[in-house]
Amino acid sequence: MILFVAFIRGINVGGRVVKKEQLQEVFASLGFTNVLTFKQSGNVIFKTDSEDKEKISPMIEEGLCKTLGYEVAVFIRTFTELKGIVDLDSFKGQDKEGASFLVTLLANTSPMTFTSQLPLIIPKSTAQVLSAKGTQVFSITHGGGEGALPNSFIESKLKVKATTRNINVIREIVKKYGQDT
Repeated sequence: MILFVAFIRGINVGGRVVKKEQLQEVFASLGFTNVLTFKQSGNVIFKTDSEDKEKISPMIEEGLCKTLGYEVAVFIRTFTELKGIVDLDSFKGQDKEGASFLVTLLANTSPMTFTSQLPLIIPKSTAQVLSAKGTQVFSITHGGGEGALPNSFIESKLKVKATTRNINVIREIVKKYGQDT
């Protein structure tokens, strides 16, 4: 059995409240086992025999849509991939004072049309897109409501759906559940 994390976009934000038990039931009904949620923000850890993330993601999206009554995007990562994100240390050397370090997850490797311009300041803010690697984009924000800026900016630049998590959430997931891989 392979341990995965599903990062669900738009769960428990903007008035779309979903209880962790409901998420766990949807995943269990799809045949996944050892289903756990992390931090009430659309992070679901689960096991499955399938290795095919491209099949798992749409299956989860369909199951959630049937249950919730609206579409949500799901971004699947293995623990090896998450550990790789942490090990990249993409924020090394950045000033930590008042900063949030964010990882935007893409569904697939979209053409990174703006990587030659990185680091790139997001217009009308102090937020910056620092770097990109594979299906991840790394950003830094400095409070003042900037936390949501990287996700919408990256989606508009790359014309893809994305979801963003603080690097600390990814570190905590790897630390807490990574030994189960």
